[in-house]
Amino acid sequence: MTHIEHPDLPGRTEVANYKSAFVHSVCGIYDMERIKTYIANLQAAIDALPMGKIKRIIDLILEAYKADKQVFVIGNGGSASTASHFACDLGKGTIVQGKRRLRIMSLTDNVAMMTAWANDLSYDDIFVEQLKNLLNREDLLIGISASGNSKNVLKAIEYANSMDCTTIGLTGFDGGKLAKLADESIIVDSYDYGPVEDIHLILDHIIRTWIYEELTNS
Repeated sequence: MTHIEHPDLPGRTEVANYKSAFVHSVCGIYDMERIKTYIANLQAAIDALPMGKIKRIIDLILEAYKADKQVFVIGNGGSASTASHFACDLGKGTIVQGKRRLRIMSLTDNVAMMTAWANDLSYDDIFVEQLKNLLNREDLLIGISASGNSKNVLKAIEYANSMDCTTIGLTGFDGGKLAKLADESIIVDSYDYGPVEDIHLILDHIIRTWIYEELTNS
């Protein structure tokens, strides 16, 4: 049967185009809502940050600096990259001409060392075994774990505690075991890895900015 299109009604092609435009419009609105939801959840977690604890952690890092102690940072996955970012920002981004530099190192950057310990002993030991080479009494260790239950981070924190070091935990969710083991901890109020890791990086930038300004003005 031959289809005859009425001159006053839209043809099949036009109808198909209208449907396609409508679907894209609805999907676009839905996509925007997903973006807005993520940003809203992130903002809520930022608003819930404990300012006093942030300041306390800054003070601990400054105390380590003033005592010429070392700072080490550890984490897995996205938290490993945050540990590297911490070491870069606090090691380079706090330099003030004429002032002693902050001695900080991420233990997530030596792939050969980490894989050697993981292969020969256990992945749970990749940080603690590095610390046995490097850590001195009263140094400072920052452990980053969204869940707060990364075994290799916990093992390193326990070892640092046994060496009379200051330990700091950056976590999310309910804080996990890390929040209880560390001397000081910040628990990001979210059970979503994305916002937790976002805010850990924000904390890095807050700490770097504060320390740089402190060294500049002292």
